[in-house]
Amino acid sequence: MKPTTPLVLKKPEIVATALALVLAASGCKDQAKESADHAVSDATYMAALVDKDVGEIERGLPQGATRLSTLLANGADPKQNVADVRKGLFKVRRDVPDLDIAKSTFFALADSTGVAIRNDLEEDVMAGQNLFSIFPALAKAKDAYTTTVGAFPNGSTKNGPDEDWIAGAPVKRDDGSTGAVFVTGWTYRYFARHLQESLKDKLVEAAKKNAEEGKLPVFYVAVFDKTGVYSAPLTPVVDEQALAAQDLLGKTAAGPAQGTLSLTDRAFGRAAMRAPKLAPDTGVVVLRSEL
Repeated sequence: MKPTTPLVLKKPEIVATALALVLAASGCKDQAKESADHAVSDATYMAALVDKDVGEIERGLPQGATRLSTLLANGADPKQNVADVRKGLFKVRRDVPDLDIAKSTFFALADSTGVAIRNDLEEDVMAGQNLFSIFPALAKAKDAYTTTVGAFPNGSTKNGPDEDWIAGAPVKRDDGSTGAVFVTGWTYRYFARHLQESLKDKLVEAAKKNAEEGKLPVFYVAVFDKTGVYSAPLTPVVDEQALAAQDLLGKTAAGPAQGTLSLTDRAFGRAAMRAPKLAPDTGVVVLRSEL
């Protein structure tokens, strides 16, 4: 058996090989930068969508609370007829246009002390819980429309911990006193999925317009705040961990921020910006990689 002859590159070949490696690295960097630039546009779209979604609750919840006052008419106690409460919640959601299209995962009625009476879900695990104890700032909803962020007990998911965005509005009795609180909300991971699906629809529409249906980028959307990053379900754990390590809150303190990173040998661009209408020190981030 003949001995293996070592591969020896001549000087021109060494230069060519090195140049190829440099160009490949440069190409990855340019691709990541391109993705980051696109992600800025995506994040801007997401932030505007957040404002729209929160605006629906901001307008619709007080209107719904006014309609629910019939449950308190003539001194009635909603706790004595929870079936009517659920029917009332269904009717209000159907009849108030903003609530009919709201991204809420539940609507509920709590008494004036914050104890949940009934929500509109078939299985009500919220009933009997004191929402003011879980979300202290929600107690302000006895006087006016209020939003806050926290977490229901056992709110963790397969993707990890989650946060709950909650809004409340007072339901008045005949004498003008607050007899109940109309409450709604969503989790950050659920909301991130809604944002991601909305972005997908936008990108698909753009691809069809440009006859490039097969060229959708790889992308993920997440909501972030001081407690962490909350991505949509099915987002790779390594991607969420990478975003969590980016100090998104700090980098967006002065405005939108973008950057590049490499994940599983793939070049990504990311863009993040605050969404103060959702909650203080809260924002959205888009992670994107072109095909």
